[in-house]
Amino acid sequence: MTVQPENPLLYTAGYRLGPLVEEETFARLCRSRDFLVANIDQPVRLDDTASVACLSPFHFHRMFARAFGETPHEFLRRQRIERAKQLLARDHVPVTEVCLSVGYESLGSFSTLFRSMVGQSPAQYRRAIRRIFPAPALAIHRFVPACYLMDFGARPF
Repeated sequence: MTVQPENPLLYTAGYRLGPLVEEETFARLCRSRDFLVANIDQPVRLDDTASVACLSPFHFHRMFARAFGETPHEFLRRQRIERAKQLLARDHVPVTEVCLSVGYESLGSFSTLFRSMVGQSPAQYRRAIRRIFPAPALAIHRFVPACYLMDFGARPF
């Protein structure tokens, strides 16, 4: 007994419309997308990324947007903001260092972009995350040798 799909147009769209890009071009685009992610902290030019995909810059930009639904600049910007969110939530580094480590040179432009994409400034985001997932306080006794603690009346954990 065969099961009929509830809407056959959903299952045949790929056959009717054809692929958005050819398979070889898609592999090149994936290689260039990996290049963008690998160089997230560096200034990347469209020409450099297009050369990784072995395409002209104009054709690369058009094919990238068609295949992934966003331009290379939008992709790189989104990846940088996601990386900044991870660093702000995890590390105790200043916002300026986070800004520089994700490839932005200006704290003002980074903060403005961060606020427009996330809805909060980087400092507000860090405080909000710390309220949800508090960073554990350092237990200083963990860094003191057990023999020293036992000699002075403290019990080791």
